[in-house]
Amino acid sequence: MSTVGLENIDHTVQLTHSWINELDEQLGWKDKSQSYRVLRSVLQAIRDWLQVNEAADFAAQLPSLLRGVYYEQWRPSAVPVKQRSKQDFIARINHGFAGNPVYYTPEVVSIVFRFLSTKIGSGEIEDVRRALPADLRALWPATPKAA
Repeated sequence: MSTVGLENIDHTVQLTHSWINELDEQLGWKDKSQSYRVLRSVLQAIRDWLQVNEAADFAAQLPSLLRGVYYEQWRPSAVPVKQRSKQDFIARINHGFAGNPVYYTPEVVSIVFRFLSTKIGSGEIEDVRRALPADLRALWPATPKAA
């Protein structure tokens, strides 16, 4: 049962679990811990590939708990990173899984990108996609235009 005044905390925990469960299902892993780790890695890599204002705009649409994860160890003065290619992005994700590698990392990243497209407003997703280098943007399917 929720303590009075803590409903927002309960809600963001529940919403974060929902996101992780849904992503885990889309990845087909049946390993929620691994799905959380890849979501965290991709979110933080996106953050570091964006200009500060765009990174903040993107974060505003995340559940509060994931927003905290997104900003963890962020150094705004060091972004966007200088090496911003698809290869660098994939290497960054792989680095976070050195002891327990993610196989087919580009496909996993693309699944996470598609997942985020279902959770974040299409306008913001398009802003983020446009801010990424073309080779990395190719992993993030364009959001369909409204009819």
